[in-house]
Amino acid sequence: MSENRGDLSGLLVMNPKATTATARTYDVLIGALSSQLDLRTVQTTHRNHAADLARQASADGIDVVIAFGGDGTVNEVVTGLLYDGPRPQGPALAIVPGGSTNVFARALGLPNHAVEATGALLRLLRTGQTRLVSMGATRSDDETADRYFTFSAGYGFDAAVVGAVEERRAAGHKSTHTLYIRSAVNEYLRHTDRKIAPIQAKLADGSQLPPLFMAILANTSPWTYLGKRPIIATPEAGFDSGLDLFGVSSFATVPAWSTVGRLLTGSSRLGRGRGELLRHDLPEVTLLAQRPVAFQVDGDYLGPRERVTFRSVPDALRVYA
Repeated sequence: MSENRGDLSGLLVMNPKATTATARTYDVLIGALSSQLDLRTVQTTHRNHAADLARQASADGIDVVIAFGGDGTVNEVVTGLLYDGPRPQGPALAIVPGGSTNVFARALGLPNHAVEATGALLRLLRTGQTRLVSMGATRSDDETADRYFTFSAGYGFDAAVVGAVEERRAAGHKSTHTLYIRSAVNEYLRHTDRKIAPIQAKLADGSQLPPLFMAILANTSPWTYLGKRPIIATPEAGFDSGLDLFGVSSFATVPAWSTVGRLLTGSSRLGRGRGELLRHDLPEVTLLAQRPVAFQVDGDYLGPRERVTFRSVPDALRVYA
């Protein structure tokens, strides 16, 4: 831990396993931010450590918490900051992207390079430029507290792919876009019942959607990136509206691969094809299945669930952006 002087108090939470984490990056980051903040720095050592640090920073009255890492690190920091619920007047969140994808940071308009993003953050700190953003919140039947997500959560097939990728990474494989593609194809061909859709979706007004094989709840767009290419599943999603839902109700070969093509090309026909549906600006959605179904938030696999409720939390957190 290091301490320096500045006008605002800040905590820099650094994930040493982040893709771009190097000693040189640390030096540049700490030196630059110390010119603007009374800065403390901590490297995370275990799962949920970033959440614990952010929660304590909120209790201590820290002005800004900076997350350096990928989407998982950012999600943990957000979870800690929102431990007691929405905090529009609490510590502000700042991000220096250090992962391989960095969906939330890029959705906020930040550069996808740690040093360039640090320069942008310094300008934002000097001008005090922040904005309130919505968050998504999830809760399953066996949980007593909300789990938040910044850009998307998934239930069904896409979450199963995230789980498969995490298994491969635990076995020593590097996280790459190729690994995700191979895992998705393997999951579709070998581990998915492509005839019976397991998910029932119930909207806040009581209406139900057709049974789904996968459901993506989005707080913003894009859904993810394939290299530099944004993959847009919910084109109207944004931080100033409720959640958007993209669902797939057919896994037959032709419609399934047609959906993949529309996602990869950013087709304006997405949501109009056979077995696709889009819903915009939803306050709440409940997804349930007769058997446990894979579940993920912000690319973090949380295991199987039989029922999960998703809701939009407007103006949940102040962010430098």
